[in-house]
Amino acid sequence: MTTKNQELSARSYQPQFKQLLQAVFKKQSYFADFFGGGIEALDGVQFNETAFSVKTSDIPVVVGAAYSKGANVAFGTGTGNSNRFGNRTEIIYTDTPVSYSWEWVFHEGIDRHTVNNDFNSAVSDRLELQAQAKTQAFNTHHSAFIEASAGKELTLTDYSADNIKALFNDASKYFTQIESVGTRVAKVTSDIYNAIVDHQLTTTGKNSTVSIDNNEVIKFKGFLVQEVPDSMFTDSVAYFYIVAIAKAFTGINTARAFESEDFDGVALQGTGKAGEFILDDNKQAVVKVTLATPPVGK
Repeated sequence: MTTKNQELSARSYQPQFKQLLQAVFKKQSYFADFFGGGIEALDGVQFNETAFSVKTSDIPVVVGAAYSKGANVAFGTGTGNSNRFGNRTEIIYTDTPVSYSWEWVFHEGIDRHTVNNDFNSAVSDRLELQAQAKTQAFNTHHSAFIEASAGKELTLTDYSADNIKALFNDASKYFTQIESVGTRVAKVTSDIYNAIVDHQLTTTGKNSTVSIDNNEVIKFKGFLVQEVPDSMFTDSVAYFYIVAIAKAFTGINTARAFESEDFDGVALQGTGKAGEFILDDNKQAVVKVTLATPPVGK
């Protein structure tokens, strides 16, 4: 079998696919906010096991009790051997290598005799559709990652209004007690979402806002609430978390089109690696919710 590719070079679409993937992910990822609103994509990656390194620090931020104004602090007898800000903590960041954890691939063919469309348009369309398909794969992996990263688990007895209200109260109290900073989000199944909308939970007197015209809950008990497909949950029915506490990434090994020897057209191929990363300290700001009696089939 010849390997000359009919003397036609392969066309590389790695930069284009990278842009498509990032744009589609931003619009269609259910958990983009968990990863800071987007996905870090690297094109031209070959066989690296490590995606990148992140700067991390295990030293917590120290807030002094008060600014000292003593006469002998930084002045008088304390000149040169004291200061009014308290003890200084040195911040040292550590390079933490982050590895890919799963792979993706696509392999399609565009035959000039059967495609029934402009050839270049067909390639463009298929790359966009593949970006959408890969985003669906990201959704599944990202949901599993969030569940595995949860540092806290809450249990929902059933979907009654009182129990859902109690669940959100418990979640709100938990995030307050751990002194979390940032936007609070709740990703929930349709049953929980509909219960919030249908029951008299979404009134201003109960600390919630809702768009009745769109049947869309905006905020409840301090959490931005979003309904996601039940298929996104495996052993849980909801996630509570603070936005932008993790990173999602993918490396594109190749995205190319080349003349096929098996038909009159082009083979469209792509492959890459992907993964996710969260600091251990941030896991306490991730809560998964399980149902006391899981539905049949779960």
